[in-house]
Amino acid sequence: MNPFFTLNKSYINGAFVSGEGQSDFSNLNPFTDEIITTIRIASKEQTERAIEGAKIAQQEWAKLPRTRKKVMKNAYKLFNKNKNDIIDCLIKETGSTFIKAEVEFRMSMMILKESIKMVDNIGFVEEKAGLIPTKTNKIYRKPKGVISSISPFNFPFHLSMRTIAPALALGNTVVHKPDIQTGIVSGSVFAKIFHDAGLPSGVFQSILTKPSEIGDMLVEHEAVNLVSFTGSTEVGRHIGKIAGNQLKQAALELGGNSPFVVLKDADMKTAVRAAVMGTFFHQGQVCMSVNRIIVHADLYNQFVKQFVKATKRVKSGDPEKKRTLVGPIINKTQLDKTKTLIEKAKAAGTMALEGEQQGNVITPYIFTDISNDSEIAQTELFSPIALVIKAQSDNEALQMASDTKYGLSGSIITKNVTRGEKFAVEMASGMTHVNEMPVLDMPNIPFGGVKNSGIGRFGNPYVMDEFTELKWVSVQKKSLPYNWFS
Repeated sequence: MNPFFTLNKSYINGAFVSGEGQSDFSNLNPFTDEIITTIRIASKEQTERAIEGAKIAQQEWAKLPRTRKKVMKNAYKLFNKNKNDIIDCLIKETGSTFIKAEVEFRMSMMILKESIKMVDNIGFVEEKAGLIPTKTNKIYRKPKGVISSISPFNFPFHLSMRTIAPALALGNTVVHKPDIQTGIVSGSVFAKIFHDAGLPSGVFQSILTKPSEIGDMLVEHEAVNLVSFTGSTEVGRHIGKIAGNQLKQAALELGGNSPFVVLKDADMKTAVRAAVMGTFFHQGQVCMSVNRIIVHADLYNQFVKQFVKATKRVKSGDPEKKRTLVGPIINKTQLDKTKTLIEKAKAAGTMALEGEQQGNVITPYIFTDISNDSEIAQTELFSPIALVIKAQSDNEALQMASDTKYGLSGSIITKNVTRGEKFAVEMASGMTHVNEMPVLDMPNIPFGGVKNSGIGRFGNPYVMDEFTELKWVSVQKKSLPYNWFS
């Protein structure tokens, strides 16, 4: 048995402890519906103790750059040593295919490695000249303090690492609440490995609980200095409202509706391959997944034909098989949502490829003749559903791409990369990729969205603006006369 599945407890102040909440949670394998483990959820009182412990631990942790670097390097080695078990967790607990789990692990290790570089960025930053010659002005960068981290179910290991690693490297402490559906791989795995790496008690807390048990404590608590949340726009707006009322900072990476634009001069092979991967990778359960495929009218019929043909070759089913691209939907609620979206798509357009339900797996669906302003096109699908929209010109395609309340990621396929880059800059999204799918992330780029897709940026060094504070210290070397007193 995978040893991590025995760690079905919260990690509070340096120890794994049983939950004191009022209910249990059955952690299911999304493909088989088998119970992996049963978790007693943590209580509000336990969460309070975790936050208070993090507040106390942060003061000392911030003073220990050598320890921070040593612990993070140890953790990097331990994560890699346990790679096979972590990938197994991702497959069994989250429904990740082997392909997706490998990618997620590799991306997470890149984040951790990049975060180690941030350890040295706390303290004195630079000296600034001022209007008074006898005054020295220095800028210091300080940790934010206690950061609450709330991660989702879809890329749980990666999206947890994206907050936890840089936050710890920069001298913060972290109170982390993973989605309980993926609480082992995105909570207990981190707790165990950082514990074994020598992390001091209280610096990292993992709370396996539900919002129904603890309410908004991770946002409202006065000891929490910043909230880092990845999830739906609806919940993000709720968190942002609470944080705003408290004049508290929030880093919010929210929903998306990624456009995939195929311009008139696009290479068809490039367009089809990127569209298949960008739409159906991890069953479409990615905030950056292709949501709308917008194709120039001159290429529309040809693209649809080849896209359908390529999609029929996609392997669906058992996520442990190494060539599977489409695995199970995470839970019954999401499965029902997917089926509802399929019915809406049928009413809104023409079905070019009909998928089917195989247990908890939905094989790919493709719909054509979809209007860009239809309800289905403006909805974040989070499902293995492709919508193909016709544009009469390249300029109309670009206008359609930006015509959404979201603005996370997008793609443009063209042989004219200079023009493609110009269009990419104009697209209303935080990230746009030319001749590539939109499901991309790197540890040293400013990752984030605009409009309803979020606030703030991840990646080194950009995340430092979120997870640290700048402080001005001035030193007057010679007494000023203050003549108005005489």
